[in-house]
Amino acid sequence: MDKSNFAFDRVNYILLAVGMAVVIIGFLLMSGSGSSEAAYEPDIFSARRIKVAPVVCLIGFVSMIYAVVRRPKGDDTAQTTEKEVEA
Repeated sequence: MDKSNFAFDRVNYILLAVGMAVVIIGFLLMSGSGSSEAAYEPDIFSARRIKVAPVVCLIGFVSMIYAVVRRPKGDDTAQTTEKEVEA
């Protein structure tokens, strides 16, 4: 199979992996002990859980979208199809 037929190249996969790692870090920042009926835990409203973690997750999701949309450098499919139509 020709390597130029793949939709992603190595950089796309690396960017996807980094984005997924950032999302996982964001979810880990959101985790922690919760409140129960017996004991109230004020840490559930901390800035780390309410502000920082969702922003980290958003950055991870945006980077994953960029990794999917990014076109490899050697991808000349649009130019190739135009040349084939002219011929």
